[in-house]
Amino acid sequence: MPAYTFVDQPDRIAPALEAHSEVGLDTEFMRERTYFPQLCLVQLSTPSELYCVDPLVDGGMGEFWSTLCERTWIAHAARQDIEVIYQAAGRMPSGLFDTQVAAGLLGMQPQIGYANLVQQLFGVELPKSHTRANWAERPLPDRYLEYAAEDVEYLLPAHDTLADRLERKGRLAWAVADSMALTDPALYDIEPASAIARLKGARKLSGAHRAVAERLAEWRENEALKRDKPRQWILRDAVILEIAGKLPKSVSELRAVEGLPPKVLQRKGEQILKQVAKALGDRNAYRPPGAPDESQKNLLKRMQKVVAECADDLDIAAETIASKKELSAVIIDGNRDSRVFEGWRRDLIGDRLTSLL
Repeated sequence: MPAYTFVDQPDRIAPALEAHSEVGLDTEFMRERTYFPQLCLVQLSTPSELYCVDPLVDGGMGEFWSTLCERTWIAHAARQDIEVIYQAAGRMPSGLFDTQVAAGLLGMQPQIGYANLVQQLFGVELPKSHTRANWAERPLPDRYLEYAAEDVEYLLPAHDTLADRLERKGRLAWAVADSMALTDPALYDIEPASAIARLKGARKLSGAHRAVAERLAEWRENEALKRDKPRQWILRDAVILEIAGKLPKSVSELRAVEGLPPKVLQRKGEQILKQVAKALGDRNAYRPPGAPDESQKNLLKRMQKVVAECADDLDIAAETIASKKELSAVIIDGNRDSRVFEGWRRDLIGDRLTSLL
């Protein structure tokens, strides 16, 4: 098991972090019962030290967060780590190198797990994760902390190995660009008005039914934010779609909605009906996207062929360059802001895809 230092006064290690431009980083958090993930542990590695930092402390963490966010983070599948720290500290790292992103650009399995990456790079078998651990428990058991420390033990060596291989292939800048794309605050800022995009099944609705779904999705998001509860605890997706389908105008009609808990009806029924009434007064020109026609299907196949040929030349997975979903969005939704037309992807295939369009 790795030797680590447990830190319950985070500001005290800020000077030690200042000595390094890069730190390995991972987090543990809980979000089963809350809207916002609760940050429970921050694991850090330097070339000589491993730290398990407790953020559930009464003392200040301002100096710690400031120093940490001035460093480049070496992390694996970093999006959730960035999200939970951004919500806790309101800061982004000055630099980021995501070892999962880097591995994909070297032809390894897309979305490769950390343990699998360590095994492939160093021949080390990491123990299985504590998937059911209560990271908010205090004091944390030693076995939890040991596991947590192992999650950052190999990040810096992995960075060095991956960066060297990428440099030799001329792809290091690609990995840095794709990693830094994850630090865009827009990925993590909460916009209740756009909550409809996360409502499964809403794309099939139109007219008043879509308007009701939009209103209820936004209302639910605001309720979840206010109460810090999972949105499904406020009102399940299936119930919102059921309400949008039936357009109830009274408590008795709302009571007939399948799956609506009696307690929710009692406590929030009037609010729900108010949202339905407002939505029925909205103008909603949204129409669900139709099935792709034959010309669009053929165009998608031609675009996929371009991507596949490029991927074969690079010996990487096609989805690392552009997934079928991304290409479909370009064709069906007209999304010309797609990453396939930016940066190194634009240089490789952008002109060819544009000519097809």
